[in-house]
Amino acid sequence: MKFVIQRVTSASVAIDGEVCGSIGKGLLVLVGIGKSDTEAEADRLVRKLCGLRIFEDEQGKTNLSLRDVGGSLLMISQFTLYADCRKGNRPSFTDAAGPEIALPLYEYVTKSCREQGFTVETGRFGEDMKVSLVNDGPFTVVLTAEDGELL
Repeated sequence: MKFVIQRVTSASVAIDGEVCGSIGKGLLVLVGIGKSDTEAEADRLVRKLCGLRIFEDEQGKTNLSLRDVGGSLLMISQFTLYADCRKGNRPSFTDAAGPEIALPLYEYVTKSCREQGFTVETGRFGEDMKVSLVNDGPFTVVLTAEDGELL
């Protein structure tokens, strides 16, 4: 499982020109799910995501968490995070989970974040989405869980 986390002042996702999710200050999270990912890995990543101190305090240091700043989450499913570009020029996506695995885990991740008390907006799984954001910093962090370990 992989999360690409971007600290934003605003972000939105649209499908066919219609906005289906938007947030102000918070985190845009691109969620990639691999074939062997589990709910246990999702739990570890969600705990880490919700506790990350990547917002600036009054002294300009990254000491504050999403909860501390009253931020929201925009979570977008993105299988292309599992692109394998080692051979040739066309990425392979064989390590990405199919919808039968990825959709339930994506829904589990978003539900878990909501249970932590956060406002969570989403795109629509499997749709062609247009994501807009104002990256604050820019500040981007990647969290991955491989072989049961948080990297």
